[in-house]
Amino acid sequence: MSKLWGGRFTKQTNRLVEEYTASIGFDKALAQEDVQGSLAHVSMLGKCGILPEDDVDKIKEGLHTILQKIARGDLEYSVSDEDIHMNIEKQLIDEVGSVGGKLHTGRSRNDQVATDMHLYLRKRVVEFAGLLHDLQEALIGQAKANLNTILPGYTHLQRAQPILFAHHLMAYVSMFQRDIERLQDSYKRINVLPLGAGALAGTTFPIDRHFVAEQLNFDSVYENSLDAVSDRDFIIEFLADASILMMHLSRLSEELVLWSSTEFRFIELDDAFCTGSSIMPQKKNPDVPELVRGKTGRVYGNLMGLLTVLKSLPLAYNKDMQEDKEGMFDTVATLQGALRLFAPMIATMTVNGDRMREAVNKDFSNATDIADFLANKGMPFRQAHEVIGKTVLYCIQNNKYLLDLTLDEFKTFSSLFDDTIYTVLQPETVVNARNVYGGTASSQVAAAITRAEERLQATGAWVTEYLEKSK
Repeated sequence: MSKLWGGRFTKQTNRLVEEYTASIGFDKALAQEDVQGSLAHVSMLGKCGILPEDDVDKIKEGLHTILQKIARGDLEYSVSDEDIHMNIEKQLIDEVGSVGGKLHTGRSRNDQVATDMHLYLRKRVVEFAGLLHDLQEALIGQAKANLNTILPGYTHLQRAQPILFAHHLMAYVSMFQRDIERLQDSYKRINVLPLGAGALAGTTFPIDRHFVAEQLNFDSVYENSLDAVSDRDFIIEFLADASILMMHLSRLSEELVLWSSTEFRFIELDDAFCTGSSIMPQKKNPDVPELVRGKTGRVYGNLMGLLTVLKSLPLAYNKDMQEDKEGMFDTVATLQGALRLFAPMIATMTVNGDRMREAVNKDFSNATDIADFLANKGMPFRQAHEVIGKTVLYCIQNNKYLLDLTLDEFKTFSSLFDDTIYTVLQPETVVNARNVYGGTASSQVAAAITRAEERLQATGAWVTEYLEKSK
């Protein structure tokens, strides 16, 4: 069958060229969005008197039939029809006859594909905000259940100071909150309509772009037709946001892998989220967090790939821009897989509070509090720091921890020590002494949880509002 654009050509497209340039293998993921945009476009053509209502009704009927086929998975795609737009237009012409060829009046595939991707990413941004909401909810649930659980806090992966496990989890709640806010902010740039820009310069038909924007729930339209068809900033921004999000997931994954090891034994992941070994029957492998950690690299690669594609493209559309989709679809699939698993994995995680407490009792993470104790008694902090360094060295040399020392042993390092030092050194005292906004004291962590739950409600409301508008 001849190409829809074949009038200018005297030869059939080389088969290898056809296969190499076709995008239907991946852009069929935009099928629903393509029909959605076409329905709004043809409604506008009728409203503006560009097409007679009978033609508009026939085209709409055919598009709805195609939409049903897409929903059932019955739509057949052909490489010879190149891309999702040509495939659907061919299907429409087969469905309603030659009148289907009028659908493309006043538009180009350039502004059509841009519209499809705006529609597609708009859905995904809301979806990911909702999935992050669920992950935050799971983390907050574990935090509330562990408000009295103390574990070693680390810097340089060395024991630093004791903190609440809830405080540690809430750090990730804060990270994922920033991810949600980045996605919400990107929504403003995604929710701009390019349709009506034509191939690059607009169209001679008296179209109403703002009507189409209203039909598709876009907040605004592109002001410049060249920019409308060549802009992929919104995809780059999504890939950048996704890269930061995956980095956060990867950091949490690394800790889950460490914490579930025999050396740490701080947590145990539910069997449903682990796998075994084909040769070592005792193994329980944290494959989900390991794979998330590994897949982070491919998301970074998709961002760098698109930045490289676009770095030297002249205005307006170029075939290079076909490379904007596969990385975007891959990133979407990677995020969907990770986020759908992470919330239930965190919610079902078993926390070994006794093991965490044992670790805290067998380290020197309370040393800073002795320095603060001496500083409060008038010793310059730098001098106090040196005194405690010598005290810790003495403990290491004598196979002791700070709470094992007698008062006489403490006094060999400073006469300022008294028996209140034993209260100061208790892990609960150390934790609750950090009673500042954002600190690890239980009252501060409880307040942070309350604030996070309020933000959780706001995110849920934002997602619900979009879902209501898109019905």
